[in-house]
Amino acid sequence: MASNENSNKTGTRLVDRFIRVQRAFLTLGGEVHGTGELANEAGLDDSTTSRILQSGVKGSLFERVGYGKYRLGAGTARLGMQALAHAPAKDERTHKILEELRAATGGGLVFQYMLAPFAGAQRQCIDMAVGDSDLVELGMTTRDVLSITRSLRTGASGRAILAHLPQAIQDAVLAEPIPAEAGPGAYRDNDELLASLTGIRNRGYALGYEECMPLWNSCAAPIVWGEAIMGSALLLRPSTIMPKVPDTVIEATKSAASRISAKLSHLSEPTATMFGP
Repeated sequence: MASNENSNKTGTRLVDRFIRVQRAFLTLGGEVHGTGELANEAGLDDSTTSRILQSGVKGSLFERVGYGKYRLGAGTARLGMQALAHAPAKDERTHKILEELRAATGGGLVFQYMLAPFAGAQRQCIDMAVGDSDLVELGMTTRDVLSITRSLRTGASGRAILAHLPQAIQDAVLAEPIPAEAGPGAYRDNDELLASLTGIRNRGYALGYEECMPLWNSCAAPIVWGEAIMGSALLLRPSTIMPKVPDTVIEATKSAASRISAKLSHLSEPTATMFGP
């Protein structure tokens, strides 16, 4: 019995160390890292980290790219794509949350955006609550809203997602051209855009003033699955009705995103927002 218990403890420690090395790659960002910096970030000694990396190379979870240099491997990518392919996205309960957000804020248009995992770093609308609004009269076609993935650098819903993605993906998005259909309020200076992402992470929401379309203002909050950013909840209202986004709208949007996050993670709905002010 004691032998089995010791074996189980040893196995648990090995799994824990392997996970710590994987997380070190995420925390450090970038592409390639040396054994020493991974060990330091994981809180392990160099020899233990080296053994874990070498073992991971055999399973394609890590890839060796030079003496003592490693990056995440194709096996990790396959696991990630498999997870995204089966990630929860929406159901009747999440749609009801969108409808409740629309009612709580006096109308407007409410959308649920999610990352489009097989189209690069972009977002796609998967659900909406728009009441009797005619999207065509508002300058939006159903195909535009539902079928076309859009840049994460433009719009409150895009920036709410972009703010929580790794630095390497942020850099790739910032290198993209500004979409031709972007509104006059879109961030055209990358330094200002980066500063806005810091503010979003600190506050837990993004505000957009005529970013995606002229004469429409917006508020968005991130939707997460566990610790992973998955999308955002967006409220749009005409700038004539909502020239500035009031605190009541911000809190309602954050609460809706938090409730959707809880639903996706099969948790009880929170009594407060997941992201502090």
